[in-house]
Amino acid sequence: MKLIMSPASPFARKPRIVLRETGQLDQTQEVLVHTTPFDTADEVAAANPLGKIPALVRNDGPTLYDSRVICRFLNDRAQASLYPATRIWEMLTLEATADGLMEAAVSMTYEARFKGTKGASGDWIDTQWAKIDRTLDTIESQWMSHLEGPLNIGQIGMASALAYVDFRHDSRKWRAQHPVLAAWEAEFAKRPAMVDTKPA
Repeated sequence: MKLIMSPASPFARKPRIVLRETGQLDQTQEVLVHTTPFDTADEVAAANPLGKIPALVRNDGPTLYDSRVICRFLNDRAQASLYPATRIWEMLTLEATADGLMEAAVSMTYEARFKGTKGASGDWIDTQWAKIDRTLDTIESQWMSHLEGPLNIGQIGMASALAYVDFRHDSRKWRAQHPVLAAWEAEFAKRPAMVDTKPA
C-alpha cells in the first residue's frame, strides 16, 4: 500500500499514527507530496479527484481517501480496537469533532498564507478560532472521559488536531485556557507513534 501524505497535514497524521499503532507501517510506503489548494500535485489528483490528502493506494482495490475512511479501513484490516463497539457513536462523534477542529485550524492557515496579509480576512480567521475555542471548551467539559482508557480513534484524532493547533497557531496559547485538555495532550504526545509523526 502507499499512503499519499504531507507530514504537516493533521488529516494525514491520523492514518500515519494508526499505521504505527496497529503494526502496519512495514506494509505501507508513505509517499511525501507537496500540494496546495491552488496547485494540486499530479499524484494527489490521480489518487483523489478532490485533490485532498491523505489517500491510501491499495494493491487489491480502489484508492481510499478521507482520513476517517482510511483510519477505519486500517483498523479493520489489522483487527484492531480503535472503534470500540460499546461506544461506537461517541467515538465517531469525537473523531468528527477532531476533524472539524482540524478543518477550522487549516482554514485559518490557508486564509493567511494564500491571501496574504492584505487580502486575508481577519473576521474569517477570528470566526474559525472561535469554533476552535468553543470546541476545546466542550471537549474539556464533556468528553475527557472518552480520551482516557485504551487507545481509540477519538484520542488519535484529538491529539492530531491539538498538535496542529500548536504547530500553526501557537500564538493563540490555547493551553492556558484549557489546562485539563493540555495536560492530557502533553502526556499522549509522548507515545512513540506521536513522536515519530510530529510535524516539522
